[in-house]
Amino acid sequence: MSSILQRITPHIRDIGFPVRRLLPDAKARSVGPFVFLDHMGPTSFEAGTTAGDVRAHPHIGLATITYLFSGAIVHRDSLGSVQRIEPGDVNWMTSGRGIVHSERIPADIRDQATIVQGLQMWVALPQEAEECEPGFWHYPNADLPRIALDGVNVHVLVGTVAEQTSPVKAASPTLYAALDMHGGSTFTVQADYAERAVYVVSGSIAVDDELVESGTLIVLESGVEVELVAQSDARLMLVGGAPLDGPRTLWWNFVTSSKERLEVAKTAWADQDPAQFPKVPGEVEFIPLPER
Repeated sequence: MSSILQRITPHIRDIGFPVRRLLPDAKARSVGPFVFLDHMGPTSFEAGTTAGDVRAHPHIGLATITYLFSGAIVHRDSLGSVQRIEPGDVNWMTSGRGIVHSERIPADIRDQATIVQGLQMWVALPQEAEECEPGFWHYPNADLPRIALDGVNVHVLVGTVAEQTSPVKAASPTLYAALDMHGGSTFTVQADYAERAVYVVSGSIAVDDELVESGTLIVLESGVEVELVAQSDARLMLVGGAPLDGPRTLWWNFVTSSKERLEVAKTAWADQDPAQFPKVPGEVEFIPLPER
């Protein structure tokens, strides 16, 4: 019997740079609290342009997690946060009742034609926390635990792996880790979290003798340990956690358990209501509300 419940391949989009979207998908709307997974790049951006910049835009009901493999991004938000994120760091932004942020490519990254590549994840907040105060936290690479196993290096980003716990504070049980595996090495995904998935960023692995190639997200059977066998040098992301405490609506940049709340957020952004969505200091551009 296979330990793989679902195989998900990306929907590829170009939003000024290539993006591979794995979640949400018709086969799996969420894995644990994760409701959104975008693989950005790899790409470089022309000097003296704004290509790749994401103008100010709003969020409600979620936390965003930004993690880079290469390059850098500068985050700005309506709380006044200004933070450069570099490979191995974790940016955790809780939108709660409402936040606005932008993400821009730094000039030095453009000038040096540095490749930018990483993941943008959204975590749905528990229903009782959907209207919490917004917040932003930055966790440098060096502050996040690393585990050296036989042929496998694990970077614990959120949650606990092999008794090593990340300092990142999540609103519900959440698992997020980066694995670098040498060809021929093995790693056992424990059954500590109710829902788990593995995204193969590069290389390939086998699960129960089934080949899983680069660009594939596999959702694992619950309650069982699953052995991953690297068929080549491979980079993987392990995601999961407790199931959502009810259905969520995802529309544009909004995540909510209430369709009425969604309509309020739409109107507030269309009207540029500062009580709901304050301005980002230093930003004059913003992304308008989509027509549909």
